[in-house]
Amino acid sequence: MQPPRGALWLFASPLCLRAGALLLALLALTATAAWNFDTILKNAEQRYGNLGTAKTRIESWGRLIADSESLDEMAKLKAVNAFFNGALVFTDDRTVWHQEDYWATPVESLYKGAGDCEDYSIAKFVTLRRLGVASDKLRITYVKALQQNQAHMVLTYYASPTAEPLVLDNLIPQIKPASQRKDLLPVYAFNAEGLWLPGANGGKRTGDSKKLSRWQDLLTKMRAEGLDLDETR
Repeated sequence: MQPPRGALWLFASPLCLRAGALLLALLALTATAAWNFDTILKNAEQRYGNLGTAKTRIESWGRLIADSESLDEMAKLKAVNAFFNGALVFTDDRTVWHQEDYWATPVESLYKGAGDCEDYSIAKFVTLRRLGVASDKLRITYVKALQQNQAHMVLTYYASPTAEPLVLDNLIPQIKPASQRKDLLPVYAFNAEGLWLPGANGGKRTGDSKKLSRWQDLLTKMRAEGLDLDETR
């Protein structure tokens, strides 16, 4: 994979790159319509044929959403983080999709049972938005994973605009405050409201996020799967 061009991208690595264009648009999502998992499974079977063990993973995702609707936000974070960390095996796009870079929908990731760090973050973000967590509480954060000496991506959650973020990561199972993740060096983050540099009190906003046409292709795939998502225009 190749890193996005621009001064904010400081580290290059095959671990997880070039998801920024997708996710700047992804983070503009507002609410999601109800999902019918019978339809989702039917559409997946039409695309892939016999789903095998993937059917169980997709059905488990549906139960996760149904069982998590009434939870408080911290419980939703824990449930979603644990689910995808357990359901997916970290694998690079060349191995999974035979492409240098591929942006998978949650259904695609669950069908394969594998994904890279952008796929974990996408799946967690989409699921938490489906469960009603506000977009301004969620940021996709690019970091350097110091132990691996590689670029990485995580989902971060802010209980309030100036709160210390909590980190949802596929590298470890626990959700920890950012100050306890000494192994991660933040580079930049983004959400529906803008682009952010790391720092105290929620960091420094440096610009506006923008929708890019590449995201429309992923939205089309999601709609074909039965995942209807509303987005701001």
